[in-house]
Amino acid sequence: MPEQVITNPILRGFNPDPSIVRAGDDYYIAASTFEWFPGVQIHHSRDLVHWRLLARPLTRLSQLNMIGDDDSGGIWAPCLSYDQGTFYLVYTDVKNPRGPFKDAHNYLVTAPRITGPWSEPTYLNSSGFDPSLFHDEDGRKWLVNMYWDPRAGRTSFGGIVLQEYDPHQGALKGPVTRIFAGTDLGTVEGPHLYKRDGTYYLMTAEGGTGYGHAVTMARSRSIHGPYEVDPANPILTSRGTDARLQRAGHASLVECPDGSSYLVHLCSRPFDEPRRSILGRETAIQRCRWTQDGWLRLSTGANAPADQVPAPDLPACEFAPEPEEVDFDEDTLPLAFQSLRVPVDPSWMSLSERPGWLRLYGRESTASRHRQSLLARRVESVHCEAATRLDFHPDSIQQTAGLIATYNASAHYYLCVTWHEDLGRCLKIMAKDYGKLTEPMGEGMALADPGPVLLRVVFAGKRLQFSYGYDGASWTDVGPALDATVLSDEYCKGFTGAFVGMCAQDLGGRRCAADFDWFRYRAADRPPS
Repeated sequence: MPEQVITNPILRGFNPDPSIVRAGDDYYIAASTFEWFPGVQIHHSRDLVHWRLLARPLTRLSQLNMIGDDDSGGIWAPCLSYDQGTFYLVYTDVKNPRGPFKDAHNYLVTAPRITGPWSEPTYLNSSGFDPSLFHDEDGRKWLVNMYWDPRAGRTSFGGIVLQEYDPHQGALKGPVTRIFAGTDLGTVEGPHLYKRDGTYYLMTAEGGTGYGHAVTMARSRSIHGPYEVDPANPILTSRGTDARLQRAGHASLVECPDGSSYLVHLCSRPFDEPRRSILGRETAIQRCRWTQDGWLRLSTGANAPADQVPAPDLPACEFAPEPEEVDFDEDTLPLAFQSLRVPVDPSWMSLSERPGWLRLYGRESTASRHRQSLLARRVESVHCEAATRLDFHPDSIQQTAGLIATYNASAHYYLCVTWHEDLGRCLKIMAKDYGKLTEPMGEGMALADPGPVLLRVVFAGKRLQFSYGYDGASWTDVGPALDATVLSDEYCKGFTGAFVGMCAQDLGGRRCAADFDWFRYRAADRPPS
């Protein structure tokens, strides 16, 4: 029987900063969600080969309030851990992702099960981001995070600090100790502590989360240090290579019951030219081994990420595939959908007011960092299509609804139904590029049919094309083919990835309703026909 392999990436499309934990026979990965709500994305596996989206624990405003958070702010680098029957999740809400001040607030929530219920948050500190909780063998718990130094003329990345956490008091206690300054790679972040054979190991991310990203290790006999730097650092990186998985870094370690070790890490798959990743930063996995002198190495003997790695000796556990089409016949939304910054509530979304339809009440514009009526899902393949059936009757140019392919508030393509003084109800495209709004179709085209209209976007590598129809059997392209690579980290200088979904706006404040009959997302390994 051939050895089973794991094909990378294991979590496709915008799943960065992975934190992996094993609880019994189950493996869970928590990933960053930034400004998308609910916060933190948790995937589940039993064999490290097959993964399913299982939960998003931060579902309440009391746990996460991102109103006003800038693009690529919000949830950075959560850490998921498990100890004595309890799951622990620490996370950062970053208010200012750009500039000399981050206002990065760190919190802890707990749950008896991975699916919850998750507790109200315990505030930890605001000294930096990427917090990680370590459970020592003696029962003590320790928080590590990168330390932010805002002083002019410095790197801002002030090293890794350690402080004890008291679970009985629900607070940090004792001195704050800087245990690691980082290596020459710079910008040390993403710390995780591990213990093996009486030695503490500190895994960090360095080199920045771009094409110089890397994973480094250090070790000490005392949790307070001093930490000896691994002479072979970085233990994982894509820098200076032509590896398919680029930007490899920010890793987390897990051990299987048979003693094998695996490391999950972020990566991206950019186009060759321009070097842009519309799927954002994804999660990959590497098999590791421990050397006789006690250092962690990739099992390949190299430090570049492999596209395929041997799977552990575990029973295969596949999950049912996600349905391509959602009919909105249930009373809850599919887990794939997220909103921006705030939770879904009846003031702007309903699945019951028109049975079998999703109703969105128009609110603020696509530029808003406060209250958008938008539901979208990740783009997980550079070859895919998304479509929906929209029933919408605006009577003002301030009212729009439709299908959006978006990166953030400053970069998106939007095929919408709106109203025009001369055309009446019409179809148009609005394109946003670094905040500059253009209209690739001009003022748009009149919709002769007064009924619902079908809207579609096809991603074909570096290009995307909008089309419309009425019966689903035939589609008519509208507007030119558009540059899909605009919806990327590299172009937008952000940390997320492309989304596609449905939205509605009413800048006049009258909450004009837009009804969506269904939504379909279909990925492919090659351009759709």
